[in-house]
Amino acid sequence: MASTNRKPKIIDEYLRNIKTDQRAALEKLRKTIRAAAPKAQECISYGLPAFRLDGRSLVAFGAWANHCSFYPMSSATLKDFQDDLKDFQTSKGTIRFSPGKPLPATLVKKLVKARMAENQD
Repeated sequence: MASTNRKPKIIDEYLRNIKTDQRAALEKLRKTIRAAAPKAQECISYGLPAFRLDGRSLVAFGAWANHCSFYPMSSATLKDFQDDLKDFQTSKGTIRFSPGKPLPATLVKKLVKARMAENQD
């Protein structure tokens, strides 16, 4: 029997081990990220589901006890979108949201596109 403490190797494995409402919210987030960055590769980075593009970290997401998080992996990107994010709790590199109040898909796409542009610099 596999240990429940081992780190997931793929995003599907990560999602299988979280609460149903969080899983649904993060699956939608995952699909939105894929739509915005179809050439990005999925991976696990620091134990979290993440996307890389051209070998560079793009974004990540995760589930916690009382919230979900989206990680643009850039404090500059978060600062650029602070007005759009005023309804969400943010910190230096994290946007927190609840499954009942997820990030809007249009905002996620803007954040992912901004990160892609930032990575090109």
